[in-house]
Amino acid sequence: MRWGAATQVIYVWEAGRLQPAAAFWFRIAGSLSVIVSASYRTDIPAFYAEWLMRRLRAGYCRVANPYGGGTYEVALTPEAVDGFVFWTRNMRPLMADLDEIRRVAPFVVQFTLTGYPRALESSVIAVPEAVAQLGELRRRFGPRAAVWRYDPIVYAAGMDAAAHQAGFAELARALAGSVDEVVLSVMTPYKKTRRNLDRAGRRHGFAWHDPPPDEKQALLMRLAGIAAEHGLAPTLCSQPELLVPGLGEARCIDAERLSEVAQQPIAARENGNRPGCRCAQSRDIGAYDSCPHGCVYCYAVADRDRAVASFRAHDPEADCLMPPARRPAHTVAGPAAASRS
Repeated sequence: MRWGAATQVIYVWEAGRLQPAAAFWFRIAGSLSVIVSASYRTDIPAFYAEWLMRRLRAGYCRVANPYGGGTYEVALTPEAVDGFVFWTRNMRPLMADLDEIRRVAPFVVQFTLTGYPRALESSVIAVPEAVAQLGELRRRFGPRAAVWRYDPIVYAAGMDAAAHQAGFAELARALAGSVDEVVLSVMTPYKKTRRNLDRAGRRHGFAWHDPPPDEKQALLMRLAGIAAEHGLAPTLCSQPELLVPGLGEARCIDAERLSEVAQQPIAARENGNRPGCRCAQSRDIGAYDSCPHGCVYCYAVADRDRAVASFRAHDPEADCLMPPARRPAHTVAGPAAASRS
């Protein structure tokens, strides 16, 4: 690494654990090793595992700029990558390759599991399989390897506050001992999210609504209490206006967690991708409108038919997940459109 302009925080071993080293600040610029996010734009482990492994073996990938302007290269060598953060609802296609991935860099899995009705998420894996995968990650890679995401909380298809509380409690019991943190958020009804929910509601005969902040906070407080009862630290993703006692701020790209997984310090500075985001700086290698899970509330998919078409057109031998010439046109609402689900 070369000395220069950007401030980084170093985590060091102290008193038996990794902690921010307040006395050690480095100023770094130029070509840096980075955390690679794979990916809050799509589910790479579930649908694009073969492509990812080909790119790791090649040592690089190219990423299409989602706002136009062609592609850029992201190095994927051990020297260039501090760690990986995988965002997924199904690690199974990548599970056999995790030891090989770990030889490149340590990883953390952000694993979304909600147990919602099929009207809201038509093609996700069954709850027992998801629970089993999180248990396997815990057994193979330790208690800090995975984070459970109950995110976003959607008020639709019979999922009122009572249903969320009951469903969350059941999942928390099943995951106690496999994970140590659960990330929460409440759905933000972006224009495309409203459109997709309206369409699904007409098809399946349900209504949805966006409750006032005090109702959201009341549910979040109850869920935080349930999480704590099962030994899980509850955190809230990018919604500081909804924070309640007992609920911390999530850092989904978390350099401290990656440092503990790696058992060595990782340099990172906070550089969230939207207001209220506390994530460390990262490079995302995914593409919007390419996840066919069918979650009608997803921020990263404007149209599921387009996402399915992108998935079917995907070439696992290409250096770019979705080269610009192949990707259907789409609109995203700036950085805030990044999916966390």
